[in-house]
Amino acid sequence: MIDSIQFPITRKWPASNPDILQLYSFPTPNGVKVSIMLEEIGLPYEAHKVTLSDADVKSPEFLSLNPNNKIPAIIDPDGPGGTPIGLFESGAILVYLAEKTGKLLGSGPAERINIIQWLMFQMGGLGPMFGQLGYFYKFAGAAIEDPRPRERYINEAKRLMGVLERHLEGREWVAGDYSIADIAIAPWLRAIDFYEAHEVLDWDSHPNLDAYLDRFLDRPAVKKGLNIPPRN
Repeated sequence: MIDSIQFPITRKWPASNPDILQLYSFPTPNGVKVSIMLEEIGLPYEAHKVTLSDADVKSPEFLSLNPNNKIPAIIDPDGPGGTPIGLFESGAILVYLAEKTGKLLGSGPAERINIIQWLMFQMGGLGPMFGQLGYFYKFAGAAIEDPRPRERYINEAKRLMGVLERHLEGREWVAGDYSIADIAIAPWLRAIDFYEAHEVLDWDSHPNLDAYLDRFLDRPAVKKGLNIPPRN
């Protein structure tokens, strides 16, 4: 059971069913990782839309769950030992949910650490670098006259794409069977379309990435999770 004393976020986003997992998110590349994961594992949950506005992510209620003021975050009323737990950081949430359900984290120590290393590849490289690419190529940073920031992140994005393109040769998924590594990585590749950066990143010369993303987007849980919570 979740209560508003332990979790003040529920005062701003009340739980209709406080006995199930609560997701606080928005459908960004980081946000949809968790909604896709929840759809894949079939764990009951309730989604709350937390916009990227300061009124939401910098509100006292949201900061009480995530002091870093970023989506996504969760509350699991059935945490370790049956005690409610709140979590932030998408990668940590993916690992937690995989361990809780015994799904999408491999079947042994070697598979598990391989999956986690590719999850870290996304968390430490692909996500931050693609996020900066978006800022300097499409959003406010595109107005900066100095071309060096834009060139840096275009080149780094292409380098990371090359790592994945070579790694996916002869592979269907990044780390063996479909896993949380794919749930972390693929939404960021999909962001290239939102950034309108296919041409500048030479996407067409990456056939393995193109086929990989198509496989990912064809999964029923992915199709549903990409729009949770709905933007409108």
